[in-house]
Amino acid sequence: MFTKLISFSILGIDAIPIEVEVDTKHVSMPYFTMVGLPTNSVKESKDRVTAAIKNNGYKKPARAYTVNLAPADVKKEGVGFDLPIAVGMVTSLQQAYPSPQKLETIGMVGELSLNGEVRPVKGILPITIAAKEKKLEGLIVPEENAKEAAVVDGVSIYPVKTLGECLSFLEDREQIEPLHIDISSLFEKESRETIDMFDVKGQYNVKRALEVAAAGGHNILMIGPPGSGKTMLARRVPTILPQLTLEEALTTTKIHSVAGKTAQEHSLIATRPFRAPHHTISDVALIGGGSYPKPGEVSLAHNGVLFLDELPEFKKTVLEVLRQPLEDGIVTISRAVQSLTFPANFMLVASMNPCPCGYYGSNVEGHTCTCSPTIIQKYVSRISGPLLDRIDIHVEVPAVKYDELFRDPKGEKSVEIQKRVNAARKVQQKRFEFAKKIFSNADMESKQIREFCRIDDEGKKLMKIAIEKLGLSARAYDRILKVSRTIADLENSNQITPTHISEAIQYRSLDRKYWI
Repeated sequence: MFTKLISFSILGIDAIPIEVEVDTKHVSMPYFTMVGLPTNSVKESKDRVTAAIKNNGYKKPARAYTVNLAPADVKKEGVGFDLPIAVGMVTSLQQAYPSPQKLETIGMVGELSLNGEVRPVKGILPITIAAKEKKLEGLIVPEENAKEAAVVDGVSIYPVKTLGECLSFLEDREQIEPLHIDISSLFEKESRETIDMFDVKGQYNVKRALEVAAAGGHNILMIGPPGSGKTMLARRVPTILPQLTLEEALTTTKIHSVAGKTAQEHSLIATRPFRAPHHTISDVALIGGGSYPKPGEVSLAHNGVLFLDELPEFKKTVLEVLRQPLEDGIVTISRAVQSLTFPANFMLVASMNPCPCGYYGSNVEGHTCTCSPTIIQKYVSRISGPLLDRIDIHVEVPAVKYDELFRDPKGEKSVEIQKRVNAARKVQQKRFEFAKKIFSNADMESKQIREFCRIDDEGKKLMKIAIEKLGLSARAYDRILKVSRTIADLENSNQITPTHISEAIQYRSLDRKYWI
């Protein structure tokens, strides 16, 4: 007997509908065949499904079983086909009689344990979105995936615990109430931050630089001795960035869902992601890829912050693969049979010591730098010029003085800084209203720089002096103009003044001669 069901497979960060066709017939030599380009994880479902069927009170007689996953020219990967294959087999053996209407209008995904329990799968959010686009009435999902799936409006989500419960629902012997979630209240609840820029003592100039970086979407590099608070400052950058929109939250959650990074208690990622990979990370783990391409850290940081602590300690090959996402906001991974594109529009926040020992130019008592100029130059040169030029702001983070440590925190809270950042971003949104793929000052290209970053004669003289003394590259010149534009936006000024340019020049620490 022949049975057809609807399931889904992940491709990149999206899901595509898959028709699961199961056919059984009497033969003298029983066999089980699965076709339709299944990967090993899909092929292994044979043993899981067989045990699950028997342990749920159904029989698996000696038959010829053929399972086809259509379309046949797309490689199928994952364990989510266990549930539809098991339902298809039991139905084809006429041991269960699901409603034909439900099989046509309700999709299903889920991994099966040997005793028939339905386990969670990765990528449930893109699967639910694909079910909505296919105009299905509902989707049967593992109970642990239900909250995440219910984030998508317009599709009834039916959580199940076991194979038997799923079959009872399909046969109309048991009713399962679809799960509904108030997306607005969930979004508001999940968007609350638990850390604040107010917690950081001192470092007012660095906080100002981070505010400028957040307002214009600029990449930033913090340089300072160990213990000066670089990591603490970096972790608070998402709190001053504009809040995620619902659309951005769904896109971010999709990426984390495919990577299996979403927790059951947090079905929607409503705050800016913060990713801080260790310096031993490989280029594939950072950029994404593998035999079956998966998103890497740069994609998991999409719409948020990628923090690279101790930047010179990263392998050179790892740092060089950052060039494309920093410029284009996407990562393209090509394989022989397919090419996938992952979003990677993030703000890069990096930190480093000024020298290998960490105390060059530091005012920390009891710590004197022992590094020679040659060693310092070699250490700083681990960061290539092209990558350094893609970082708009370099700011020094001095050690916090003793008196400052034991003083009550002063300064502004993140929400106050965020208000100014939001105001500057609104100015930029209006400015780039008709520009494609440009959303902030950091995204500006040569055409927009010429149009929106005009400076007067006094500003040109100041830039000339800076270029001659610091030996800035053409790209660094453009970065200064972009940062100047952002500083002007924070002050709600249409004109870039020499004051704005002067501050922007101060944010190019590594271009100063004493570093080289």
